[in-house]
Amino acid sequence: MRILTGLQPSGKLHVGNYFGAMEPAVRLQDEGEAFYFIADYHAMTSAQNPTALRENVRELAIDFLACGLDPSRAVFFRQSAVPEVNELAWILSTVCPMGLLAKCTSYKDKVAQGISPNHGLFAYPVLMAADILLYDSQKVPVGKDQKQHLEVTRSLAVKLNEAYGPGTAILPEPIIREDTALVIGLDGRKMSKSYNNTLPLFGEEKVLKKLIMKIPTDSTPVEAPKPTAGSTLLALYQLFASSTDYATMVAEHEQGGVGYGDFKKRLAEAYWDYFAPMRVRRAEILATPGYVDEVLAAGALRAREEAANVLDRVRKAVGLR
Repeated sequence: MRILTGLQPSGKLHVGNYFGAMEPAVRLQDEGEAFYFIADYHAMTSAQNPTALRENVRELAIDFLACGLDPSRAVFFRQSAVPEVNELAWILSTVCPMGLLAKCTSYKDKVAQGISPNHGLFAYPVLMAADILLYDSQKVPVGKDQKQHLEVTRSLAVKLNEAYGPGTAILPEPIIREDTALVIGLDGRKMSKSYNNTLPLFGEEKVLKKLIMKIPTDSTPVEAPKPTAGSTLLALYQLFASSTDYATMVAEHEQGGVGYGDFKKRLAEAYWDYFAPMRVRRAEILATPGYVDEVLAAGALRAREEAANVLDRVRKAVGLR
């Protein structure tokens, strides 16, 4: 089974990135042949700062490796290190109806947030389809917000096969963890850099715990029962705590007698402990100069081998060879 996923280097990774894509990707390393990439081409649709892009690519690589990505079990590379993806994106664009892209809500949402409505942003799903189809990916771990884009990928694979013959493209399937695919942010909305409500994976302990202590809550007195439905504290605590500890906090909400401040402190401790092993691994990576570059270079070589095979098949099917 070929598994593929990518992450955009758009800034510091947060808890939503981890549970929505990274953690499932790490688990899947043992279930198939994994191809994981840093989507630097995609990042250019919303930011044009070359220095920041280079820094973000490196930070993402370090963080992904720290969180359990194993180069001996997964092919890890930069998207831009495999230029074949652009040719496949063009081929896919020739069978992509405009209406298919116009229906994508992500484009509309990002434009509404103030991002320039450029062609790259509009055609993002086509490049994403090329990312997936270029490696004959069979399973693609994605968050709920990317489910529609994966449906576009499947549609384009079908259209390519209808136009040029069965087997031209492999039809991929999404892997979506319903329990954590949509991670709640510090303000109760979806965790997103766009909303400035994220909880970073790494950073100074005091700073990170301070973010948690600022999570908005209602004015329910300490002694009174607290609402559990729609609770940001409970939604986040469930990610890091054991089922027993989570059940205890739910019961304490319902019974009363414990204040929100205590719940926040417990959440901060559970969060900090959860990522402790990853902080250790991150420090080891930083202490090994050249390691990240070596991993990405080796991954790019392997990725280009597979990309060349798939693109050669597609070129022959469409008449370019």
